[in-house]
Amino acid sequence: MDQRYLLGNEAIALACLESPVGFVSGYPGTPSSEVIEIIVAHPDRSSYVEWSVNEKVAFENALAAAWCGVRSLVTMKHVGLNVAADPLMTSAYTGVTGGFVIMSADDPFAHSSQNEQDSRMYAKFAKIPCLDPSTLQEAHDMVRDAFALSEALGLPVLFRPTTRICHSKSNVTVGPVLPYSGKGEFHKDPRQYVVIPAHTRILHRKLNEKQPAVRKRISESGYNQYHFRGKRAIIASGIAAAYVQEIIPPDVSFMKIGAYPIDEEWLAGFVRKHQEVLVVEELFPVVEEVVREVAGTVTIFGKKSGHAPYEGELSPESVARIMESCGFSPAVHYSSVQPAPDLPPRPPILCAGCMHRPVFYAIKKVFRDGIYPSDIGCYTLGLQLGAVDTTICMGASITVGSGFSHAGEERDIVATIGDSTFLHTGIPGLLNAVYNGANMTLVILDNRTTAMTGHQPNPNTGCTACGGLSPQISLEALCRACGVAHVEVVDPYDLVMLTAALKTAKSFPGVTVVIAKQPCVITARRAGVRRGKYRVDPDTCTGCGTCIKFGCPAIEQRDEKAWINDLCSGCAVCAQLCPAAAIGREVSR
Repeated sequence: MDQRYLLGNEAIALACLESPVGFVSGYPGTPSSEVIEIIVAHPDRSSYVEWSVNEKVAFENALAAAWCGVRSLVTMKHVGLNVAADPLMTSAYTGVTGGFVIMSADDPFAHSSQNEQDSRMYAKFAKIPCLDPSTLQEAHDMVRDAFALSEALGLPVLFRPTTRICHSKSNVTVGPVLPYSGKGEFHKDPRQYVVIPAHTRILHRKLNEKQPAVRKRISESGYNQYHFRGKRAIIASGIAAAYVQEIIPPDVSFMKIGAYPIDEEWLAGFVRKHQEVLVVEELFPVVEEVVREVAGTVTIFGKKSGHAPYEGELSPESVARIMESCGFSPAVHYSSVQPAPDLPPRPPILCAGCMHRPVFYAIKKVFRDGIYPSDIGCYTLGLQLGAVDTTICMGASITVGSGFSHAGEERDIVATIGDSTFLHTGIPGLLNAVYNGANMTLVILDNRTTAMTGHQPNPNTGCTACGGLSPQISLEALCRACGVAHVEVVDPYDLVMLTAALKTAKSFPGVTVVIAKQPCVITARRAGVRRGKYRVDPDTCTGCGTCIKFGCPAIEQRDEKAWINDLCSGCAVCAQLCPAAAIGREVSR
């Protein structure tokens, strides 16, 4: 055994390699993305690894491997589990042979997500075990144990770390990486794996019959623990349990819930020995609802009593306030917690030279009074440029645009979507829009990578997760295959050509597509691409502010004149924008 200082996702990845895992798939989504990247990069990896085109595809690939007896992992963030919900529900019916772990990383406070969601509810819905770590060591140990738990029960196991677990660092004791040398083999059994209604009814009953064994195994796992200390108690789960343990008074009993479903008889034996119980957990009152069911006459505090919030992430400070609000005096007063320094706000912004910025600029210029449905990616920041009106979920830009069209909206509709997101769930929406005769323009922002989550490859990049070469698909051919009559590929750094392409697309009836194609500026820089820096001639600059309004972080205003800083990537768009022709390439000396 070895103790190492690790990122939470690194501890999770190493636990998978220790298990050992034989098949890994997923779709990148913060805060889960690093797990696959760390597994891929490990020198002793012997498992198959892939980035799949979406979470449903990733889930079904890993499920098939688990049916073959191979220990399998699928990774995603909480909203990705929505995409995979269809096979998730039925996988509990079919069961698995090899251990199957579903990592769904939740994001309380929505640090990088479009909603706050509690994956524990999916586990409850599907009637499968769920493991909810409170520390990085526990996250490591839970994943290591989850494969064996899955095999013992014949069920998938949901693993639910949160952002604070995935992206924190701590000392973690890890074991040796074990080679995976097995070979999967599928044993045909239509009554188990062909879920026609006649089979499903039987499988559902069998799933229900498994639940007492699931509860017993969870109870024996040791991840649910308690300590009697007085007539009042606090029950906490996940990262909230770690916060409670930092500030709980010595005369208050404590219970930590790390695994579900909870044995109700065991829980009742603890709860009913107290007069008052406070339940602390992030997001949904999953634990609190079970506590209230078994509480009898015990007074329960928590979300349902109004003492704890239903939204956002917790902290030692907020937990202390919750405790005080219901009469539990914390051992450490929240006022003693040092506040963060008063730093200036740093909102997210598109990189200097990002190809998305000129595209949004041109869209606003050509479709001046249009409606702009957009999607999930770096380009959602087009909101700051006034060119994003809606964002819901992956692929929804196209379907929302189609819905606007059929609702009778007479304004121009211009949807924007990234290449990876288009391949994730955009293609069915485009097919549907063409098939049903929508009137709209789709702009595919093709930066040749999955940029927002860390530049993971996709079928558009020509390589796999493990670095192998793969066919580089043609987005243009895909769009034409979907029935789009007018498709044009354009360089977004060429404003004249970009504007002309958008005007042409606007003139056609039905669905038109413009593919703005330019590598992500970060990828290009890493590849050694150097375009040269641009500068402003202060004698020619009129201080009109046109380039400043463009919003590039490389352009500043000094002494009422424009000035270009060292962030410049040499895209040259600002030079095309300047009405005074005051911006040009810097001459090296």
